Amino acid sequence: MFKHLLSAVPVFLLSASAWAFDPFGVRDIRIEGIQRIEAGTIFSYLPVKVGETFTEEKATQAIRALFATGFFRDVRIEVENDVLVVVLEERPAIASITFTGMKEFEPEVVKKAMRETSLQEGRVFDRGLVDQAEQEIKRQYLTKGKYGVTVSTTITPLERNRVAINFAVDEGDIAKIKQINIVGNKVFSESLLLDQFVLRTPGWLTWYTKNDQYSRQKLQGDIETLRSYYLNRGYLDFNVESTQVSITPDRQDIYITVNISEGEKYTVQEVKLGGDTIVPAAQLQPLIQIVPGEAFSREKLNDSTKKITDRLGNEGYAFANANAVPEVDRVKRTVSFTIMVDPGRRVYVRRINVVGNTRTRDEVIRREMRQLEGAFYDASKLTASKTRIDRTQYFSQVEIDTTPVADSSDQIDVTMKVKEKPTGALLLGIGFSSAEKIMFQGSVSQANFLGSGNTVGAAFNTGKINQNIGLNYTNPYYNVDGLSRGFEVHKRRVNAASLNVGNYATDSVGGGVNFGYPLSEQDAIFFGLTGDRTSLTLDDTSPPRLLNFSRQFGSKYNSLTGNIGWGWDNRDSALWPTQGLVRRANLEVTPAGDLNYWKYTYETSWYKSLTRDLTMMLRGEFSSADGYNNKPLPFFKNNYAGGIGSVRGYRTASLGPRDATDDSSIGGSRRLTGTAELLFPFPGAGLDKSLRMAVFTDTGQVWGSDQKMSLSDLRYSAGVAVSWLSPMGPIRVSVANPLNKQAGDKVQRGQFTFGSLF
Repeated sequence: MFKHLLSAVPVFLLSASAWAFDPFGVRDIRIEGIQRIEAGTIFSYLPVKVGETFTEEKATQAIRALFATGFFRDVRIEVENDVLVVVLEERPAIASITFTGMKEFEPEVVKKAMRETSLQEGRVFDRGLVDQAEQEIKRQYLTKGKYGVTVSTTITPLERNRVAINFAVDEGDIAKIKQINIVGNKVFSESLLLDQFVLRTPGWLTWYTKNDQYSRQKLQGDIETLRSYYLNRGYLDFNVESTQVSITPDRQDIYITVNISEGEKYTVQEVKLGGDTIVPAAQLQPLIQIVPGEAFSREKLNDSTKKITDRLGNEGYAFANANAVPEVDRVKRTVSFTIMVDPGRRVYVRRINVVGNTRTRDEVIRREMRQLEGAFYDASKLTASKTRIDRTQYFSQVEIDTTPVADSSDQIDVTMKVKEKPTGALLLGIGFSSAEKIMFQGSVSQANFLGSGNTVGAAFNTGKINQNIGLNYTNPYYNVDGLSRGFEVHKRRVNAASLNVGNYATDSVGGGVNFGYPLSEQDAIFFGLTGDRTSLTLDDTSPPRLLNFSRQFGSKYNSLTGNIGWGWDNRDSALWPTQGLVRRANLEVTPAGDLNYWKYTYETSWYKSLTRDLTMMLRGEFSSADGYNNKPLPFFKNNYAGGIGSVRGYRTASLGPRDATDDSSIGGSRRLTGTAELLFPFPGAGLDKSLRMAVFTDTGQVWGSDQKMSLSDLRYSAGVAVSWLSPMGPIRVSVANPLNKQAGDKVQRGQFTFGSLF
């Protein structure tokens, strides 16, 4: 018997003469060694069939083709009496991939990532891919600050030429930043510069922020923040010379050193405009924020060029450029700028696209657009569109992209990119007082019901004093002009026996319809009608004033109440405002019913950003009410003050006139309250706005119709408050102390609320 053995080694390493054979006609083809792969698959890779001539060239092609499949560990071709024998050794298949000791990552998530590199159960085992996966697991742990991680891989052979892969992970401890040093600073203290950093040494809150864990991306961001800090204060030559990051041998502590060169401080000598300004220079000059004689500020310079390009954008010049050309005098330490303006071509918007909305209908977004298709590009209208879409609070992110239209020099397409967020809210509140002990209240609402932009909600309260349930529905775009329409029904019970405002209870059932109409981008009017039936319950312990009211007007009252209001809102954010003004006025009148009264309320809130992380908030409210048609203001419609939402530190509804017989709070026809808050990031949380703290002062009082309003009657309180947009929902905590408590005042120092989003 004569055989020729052709293996992969001679194909690639030896010369043809070492294994040469004479061409022959193939009488048969036999496949040996396969276990999982079908013979038909092998035949499809062979360049010869039975009856054809087999040559050295075809042998080389066959071996290369079979190896290229990646299915085989070894390939041999033998010739036996004109029979072509293909001997194969299959690579094992992966039967399972498991992880032990992995806690930082979900194993299924890791498996999904491995599948993208073809390392998955059922695929052919490749040791190279396993090594890559092992290194990638280590790399991911390093990004989490776990530098002591070890990963060992075990390959276990199984029956039927399979293997089980196990990644054993010893996560080790998280390495923490032990120390951050800044070297080379002379003008500013190291502590002041480190306050600009997100990265920091361990503190009592870093368990949540993770800012004590080293991250290359965070460090790069901190270095840029440091650079901006110097450049915004005139240090034009500031430079970061080097950065060193070292870890201790036990891989527990990380040391960071940043070497800087501050350079000299420069002042601005002159700023002028150049190029083609299109609009009069007198209109652009006030947009320049940087002033001669002041220290150079990159932030002000960038803001100036942005305002100029935005102004040209309002005229349709979407691709306008304003570049500041500096002239530096290093001897005098001055710098001059020429802002060169290039307006480009005036363009109009061909098409507006909306992407990213999977639940929200396109029309809900498009109806907030102020830029129209087919109109000249207007940057101010696009900004207004973005603001309006953001104010719907349906999206966590809103971005605008502009793209030139191919083969057209005067057209662009606008793409509005949105990222949807949960718009349902389940809010729960807990209050403590000596009267109610514990009170639960809450609401459930969906602000973007089925993606329509309509709001559907229900509210409940199970407190000892207040018990109610209400349902509401609002369509913010009842017609194309922006008229909104809403409906609400309610059932309320107020048991005031333990509130110290008199022993009585009211039960009311009603419903109404309300409308809203926008007057401009910032303000709108509101109006509506509500029907209500109220039942009053008294007993022998009720104060005489309440018993007299019941004898005179009965205990059941039907009323039809109309209201009209106006609101103004130009805040930069509805959730975390730092700039802007909110004003609301409302008049409530009962033109028909058993009781006739009117009630007017005006409130305003003003926000002002003092620094990057300090915001001032001032809020005031005034309310006045009275009866008419020879009927008094119903006592259960009186104004009250004290507690959450008015004067913290005092018990709910405890301020104002009191009944001489039982010392209960009567309430009054007029109320005045005010609040001043200084908002700032929570200590240890950096600039994270989801966790903020406030130092506040509250004031307020209530006066009866027979009393003269006097500011000397106002009560004051001061305290601290914390608001946290936590993973489980918003949490607010406040602690206040009365500043001018008088005899008989009721104190309640602490309140908090929490909620959840879905």
